[in-house]
Amino acid sequence: MRAFALVAKNASFTIAAQRMGRSARLVSKYVADLENALEVQLLNRTTRSVSLTDAGATYLTLCEPLLDGFDELEERVRNEQTSLRGAIHISAPTGFGALRLAPSLARFCVKHPNVELDLQFSDRRVSIIEEGFDLAIRIGPMRDSSLKLRQLGRMPLVVCASPAYLKQIGTPSHPRALATHECILDGNMTEPSVWRFKIDGQDEAVSVNGRFRMNAPAAAARLAAAGAAIARCPAYTVADAIRSGDLVELFAEHRVSPYTVAALFPQNRRLTTRVRALIDHLSDDADLCSDSIATLPN
Repeated sequence: MRAFALVAKNASFTIAAQRMGRSARLVSKYVADLENALEVQLLNRTTRSVSLTDAGATYLTLCEPLLDGFDELEERVRNEQTSLRGAIHISAPTGFGALRLAPSLARFCVKHPNVELDLQFSDRRVSIIEEGFDLAIRIGPMRDSSLKLRQLGRMPLVVCASPAYLKQIGTPSHPRALATHECILDGNMTEPSVWRFKIDGQDEAVSVNGRFRMNAPAAAARLAAAGAAIARCPAYTVADAIRSGDLVELFAEHRVSPYTVAALFPQNRRLTTRVRALIDHLSDDADLCSDSIATLPN
């Protein structure tokens, strides 16, 4: 069952074999034995691809909670005698993952030396279930209603520019004046060309334009610090540059409500003890989001 699930989720016998520490031939035999026992074909196989049959898709949906239950059972029994152990597969944004999440995970690993972490950085919204992640760390609006979430902290969005840009082009006097400035558009946003501000106690949408569009906030912060344009970035990417004077925050008094930093995980999957322990650690880690809130005025 486990071999079938890994082959199905990775569309590959080779990758499944690597994850199980078995040969591809043995994994193929496991799946064939399962199909023979069920008397039904679960996978379509060609020399170039592996895909689920209709019966295989149904079996995968039903067997995954059972596998999670087996994992939880075995882990609980082991943990009565030993420390947490096993692998956790995590997806996280590139900048936040490197600057804030990685140090927090290092502190977690000191406490739990037998836990293995597979951390994948990506600024796209990965499919947690299809790509085999135990949890994903995300910042911003949580649009996927099929997932559960645990809030870990808050993250302001900061509009900023370099002193050189402001000297050459001029400092916008009001958020609406951004329409005449070069702005960096964030491809991760649902509406990259709309920035929202708190004006006269109300949320107001301001249209912006620019030649630069990217999906990596840290890169946008670097581009802004180089004087190319005005950026709107999560505070963790610009806090150091603002403190050093390489960037200047604009419209601090008009910030909208901070974004949520959250851990997301499948709602139909029972969390293993090690994943629950990691989420608890991240929620309790004051350093995960602290510098993005405390060092900048609200």
